[in-house]
Amino acid sequence: MREANLRHQVANFQTHVVPIIADIDAGFGNAEATYLLAKKMIEAGACALQIENQVSDEKQCGHQDGKVTVPHEDFVAKIRACRYAFLELGVDDGVIVARTDSLGAGLTKQIAFSAKEGDIGDQYNSFLDCEDIEDAASLNGDVVINRGGKLVRPKRLRSNLFQFRPGTGEDRCVLDCINALQNGADLLWIETEKPHIEQIAGMVDRVRKVIPNAKLVYNNSPSFNWTLNFRQQVFDAWKQAGRDVAAYDRARLMSVEYDETELAAEADEKIRTFQRDAAARAGIFHHLITLPTYHTAALSTDNLAKEYFGDQGMLGYVAGVQRQEIRQGIACVKHQNMAGSDIGDDHKDYFSGEAALKAGGQHNTMNQFAA
Repeated sequence: MREANLRHQVANFQTHVVPIIADIDAGFGNAEATYLLAKKMIEAGACALQIENQVSDEKQCGHQDGKVTVPHEDFVAKIRACRYAFLELGVDDGVIVARTDSLGAGLTKQIAFSAKEGDIGDQYNSFLDCEDIEDAASLNGDVVINRGGKLVRPKRLRSNLFQFRPGTGEDRCVLDCINALQNGADLLWIETEKPHIEQIAGMVDRVRKVIPNAKLVYNNSPSFNWTLNFRQQVFDAWKQAGRDVAAYDRARLMSVEYDETELAAEADEKIRTFQRDAAARAGIFHHLITLPTYHTAALSTDNLAKEYFGDQGMLGYVAGVQRQEIRQGIACVKHQNMAGSDIGDDHKDYFSGEAALKAGGQHNTMNQFAA
């Protein structure tokens, strides 16, 4: 009986800690290293793997500058490595999410290998920012490529990184997406610099001309200033439609003075329906929000500190936190249980029987929260 109960407790605990999706940088080692890492993640319970086309040693947050991508052949090799890991472990329906940061990435680590004009390496290199060679004697230790029968010099930084031509981000994103789906990825992730449905849809529309059932994962990121972005989108739409926007300063639309305006209300409604509208228009299959617990914890802790060290004292915690946990049935009000005290008692009971010193006795203060 004790063993059956222990197995049940452990199984129940495991269902709450199995990872759903794991993240791998395309620049992480070679394909074999990616395969080994993917295999470990799958064995740990991952049913989906996300792999992105940034290099690992120059890796940046998707919403920061200085992002560097890898050529498509490198990316495809890592996608295949992830698929191989799934198949070797008998997981036929493992999901691979291919993420591209090309929209905001203006640099590449290396020039892609190209065997013939028009192949995937040549397409990748076609976006490089190059200049004509006027004096071959000045190319000491430099690199040149053949573009349309003419030798040109890719612009290279002192960091040994190569630049893409400005304004090519969307084209590179579309190529990234098509190539990834054609080589084993299941879902796409396009990292954008703002939450703008038509910008996302414009790229997905182009992808779907080649792959009609393409679906997108999208990061509803806290890195975006959602309020300012959507107020500016509404402002621009009103202005284009000929509406009077003289009462609004576009650059200052984040100001609290606009919170109760018609423009702000329309912007908030667009934010409220963003997931639904983006799914319908831009083919977003799965919405996620990165770092929500970081921001909610920071905000709630700051608010609690102001009350606890202010006039409210301990009531600031009781009324604002604990009482709400009880009223709303939040399990973590019994934090000892959530930390595993019941599982620990089952271990002790199984190991020591009647001699076990269990935590869940009558003097456990968690009993004050019994229903």
